[in-house]
Amino acid sequence: MKKIIILVAFLAITITAQAQFVKAELQVSGLTCSMCSLSTQKSLATLDFVGEIKPDLNKNIFYITFKPNKTVNLDALKQKVMAAGFSVNKLVTIVNFNHVDITGDLNYPFQGTTLHFVTAGAKQLNGETRLLIIDKDFIPSGAFKKYNSQLNDASYTSGHDARKERVYHVTFS
Repeated sequence: MKKIIILVAFLAITITAQAQFVKAELQVSGLTCSMCSLSTQKSLATLDFVGEIKPDLNKNIFYITFKPNKTVNLDALKQKVMAAGFSVNKLVTIVNFNHVDITGDLNYPFQGTTLHFVTAGAKQLNGETRLLIIDKDFIPSGAFKKYNSQLNDASYTSGHDARKERVYHVTFS
């Protein structure tokens, strides 16, 4: 019985170790002063998966480090920015992949969501990889229009057990 438990634990660790969000570069629009930046930073810091936050006031970018082994919710990041009274202008995530093969227009199951690679081609992802989130409300409307024809119609897809899984559309940054 112990061998089975150890084997299941090892498989779970191996499966989750295929990829993990490590960091993000979150550019926020509408910030006009250091108090606006501080308000946004405090809002983001309330998320349990957020570790360190370093703001760059000149570029309106927050460099976020995520806590290891925590599930990252990109929509929650967006919601916290909006709750502070601002909007996301650009979100680049840094994902640590462990020999993940992708080909073409691929859906990759990831931390309870799906990453939909747009115009990916055939690649093997290994190590830290920069991914630009190209969904609506994560990039400016002009940039979204550029990618819109390449996106799936829905932001959610039926997962196993008939639950809805969030689909994030990504491209390489």
